[in-house]
Amino acid sequence: MGDGGSVGPHPTLSIVVVIVSDTIEPQANLDHLAGALASLEAQTDAPPLEIIVPYHSGALGMEGLKQRFPEVRFVMVEDPEARPVEGGGREHHDVLRSRGIAAARGEYVGLLEDHARTVPLWSSRALARHRGGHAAVGGAIDNGIDRALNWAVYFCDFGRYQNPVPDGNSPFASDSNVVYSRAALESVRAAWVPSFREVVVNAGLIAQGHTIVLDGGMVVKQHRSDLTLRKALRERYVWGRSYAETRRLLLGRVQLLVLALAWPMLPLVMLMRIGRTAWQRRTHFVAFVRALPAIALLLSAWSLGEGIGYLEGLKPGGPS
Repeated sequence: MGDGGSVGPHPTLSIVVVIVSDTIEPQANLDHLAGALASLEAQTDAPPLEIIVPYHSGALGMEGLKQRFPEVRFVMVEDPEARPVEGGGREHHDVLRSRGIAAARGEYVGLLEDHARTVPLWSSRALARHRGGHAAVGGAIDNGIDRALNWAVYFCDFGRYQNPVPDGNSPFASDSNVVYSRAALESVRAAWVPSFREVVVNAGLIAQGHTIVLDGGMVVKQHRSDLTLRKALRERYVWGRSYAETRRLLLGRVQLLVLALAWPMLPLVMLMRIGRTAWQRRTHFVAFVRALPAIALLLSAWSLGEGIGYLEGLKPGGPS
């Protein structure tokens, strides 16, 4: 693992920005990453920051970003597991996220993705909320591009994080917008080394008696400028399959069998859940209605991937 970028004073907050725009393509859209880094440079009232970008050894175009953002630590991860697999996948993002956390020096560790655009007070808001002694503070996520397909992807990805998020204790926080206490992460180190999976990490923290809270003022906007329907459908399938693989770590064979048999019902169940949240929050309900046809297609692709993921867990050698 090699480091790039300047190393300044000891940071209070380390922010790990993971490149996820290579889920189904061999090369990432680095315009997304450049936008995320620019938004972090524009933070106001920020504590001493360290920005870390872990990237795999096959990534192209990083030299230009290193020159544009000399204060960012670009950390190359040479492990084969950190590179995309043929046909698409997101597991390597979890490996990169883990390596970024391991390289962080701050008392607090934030996690973002390359499509995120942070509001100017994002970092100060997160640390202010951490004064309550929480293990993690998760924020709200909004859509930054007013287009039906972008809204559809947003609702499928982050609908539960649309404002107003329920302020206070939460069983979940998105690894696209969260700041952890370093001490809390160390208490569940085995849950994120060598791969960070938010479901496993957050469950481990709560099992130890730690608290996770959501804060609606800690906002990022999803800004994906290159979406096509075909790309979005392929992503849904890959991410649904990956989600099932993560849940298999926590479920027995009987539970997997039930989920594998029930997967055809998932699109309707998820659509009702997303619609109910959009209606209750009211903030983006009109956008939800406008994006409804695309949402239904994306949920069907996710459900197919999730169902196949559960079936794979029932093969010999799967969970007992």
